[in-house]
Amino acid sequence: MILNLQNIYKDYYQDKLVVPVLKDVSLQVYEGEYVAIMGPSGSGKTTLMNIIGCLDRPTNGTYELDGRNILGLNDKTLSEVRLNSVGFVFQNFQLMPRQSALENVCLPLVYAGIKKKERKKRAMAALERVGLEDRAEFKPTQLSGGQKQRVAIARAMVNHPKILLADEPTGALDSKSGSQIMELFHKLNTEGVTIVMITHDARIGEEAERTLHMIDGMLSEKKEGRGV
Repeated sequence: MILNLQNIYKDYYQDKLVVPVLKDVSLQVYEGEYVAIMGPSGSGKTTLMNIIGCLDRPTNGTYELDGRNILGLNDKTLSEVRLNSVGFVFQNFQLMPRQSALENVCLPLVYAGIKKKERKKRAMAALERVGLEDRAEFKPTQLSGGQKQRVAIARAMVNHPKILLADEPTGALDSKSGSQIMELFHKLNTEGVTIVMITHDARIGEEAERTLHMIDGMLSEKKEGRGV
């Protein structure tokens, strides 16, 4: 089991008012699975994604990533976990606008202390994996939306993380580009990459092998997706 969240609660505080966001959420994801978490805006799915990605801590509950107790780690160690064990793909790509595609993909390797020659080699391999080796020197302004997302996926995968987290990965794309990104996710999943994706789009959610639904801070299994 790669992810094991048990009885997760998350509350926020507005003045003296407690605002519950996640309510007794439990989620288990096994290595190599492809899971979609669906739900409308405000349902709590992004908060759950932030907890899975070690960007936030729950108010209560337990969380193990690859058998490791995440909630017992200090902030420095959590940063190392985010760098080495979790890959992030965002709706709006989050690319550095003045850096080339290759340089954007190199960034996690820079933070990991990989030497320049080796990180360029690994970054180029990651771009080849997403079919963009011929765009390595292009800057984001020279790329289409779908190509930008492919660069973002290459960057997320360059450190060979334990899990790939995708937050509305097709939300900023046209339907054709979105379909191409979903095909890329399927390709990565068949290669053994564990994927957890959040989306509000039922068509996108059904691409996963498991589809779960979140509403009012509670998570439940919805129905089987394409991969089952």
